[in-house]
Amino acid sequence: MSKDKILFWIPARGGSKRISNKNIKNFADKPLIAHAIKQALSCSINGRVIVDTDSNKIATVAKKYGAEAPWLRPAYLASDNAQGVDCLIYLLDKLKKQEKYEPDYVIILQTTSPLRQIEDITDCWKMIQKTKANTVLTVCPTHPRLYYLSKNNDIILVNGSEANSTNVQDWPPAYILNGCFVYIVKTKALLKEKKVITKKTKAVACPNWRSIDLDNPEDWVIAEIIYKNKSSIAKKIKKF
Repeated sequence: MSKDKILFWIPARGGSKRISNKNIKNFADKPLIAHAIKQALSCSINGRVIVDTDSNKIATVAKKYGAEAPWLRPAYLASDNAQGVDCLIYLLDKLKKQEKYEPDYVIILQTTSPLRQIEDITDCWKMIQKTKANTVLTVCPTHPRLYYLSKNNDIILVNGSEANSTNVQDWPPAYILNGCFVYIVKTKALLKEKKVITKKTKAVACPNWRSIDLDNPEDWVIAEIIYKNKSSIAKKIKKF
């Protein structure tokens, strides 16, 4: 068992616009935030679980499900323009000053990834323990040919040439961040670089079907259907 001090940080801003009260809206029969809290508390990586929010309602629900919510985030860190890393640094500074608590690692669990599994967290933990990485995060596969559209809807290939083969197998595998499934970062590197994705970052790949980020109602409905059928989906995929 690790002797490191580990903080599970669950950010949960109250001002969701696309899905009202997203963090405390019921997802598969319990508040969305409860899924992240349950995973943190059930994980074999023992750590302190703190929900960082600007909302009294979210804080109340978080405490009900076993997390700490020691104070509310100030208004300037709860705006649409506030950066997550600034919120985390604020929290770490306050914990140090008020409680003399300084974690060695921060494990960031976004509430909007309810299809995350505990194994995803432990896989990232194993990676950061056995390598020299300062950050380990999760990604999922995507199509290797990346296009942008201009303002005039001109299509622009940004990572190659149209002369390259159109056969997907001829291109190196491509990945994207999968809705912030899991981030694990060494606190010293975070505070030094003021970034979660530090200079020494490695990744753990997760399947596409579990990588939905709840950003709008369509994501929510699809993710809830998958969540309720995830065992049978996983079994069927294994048969291929």
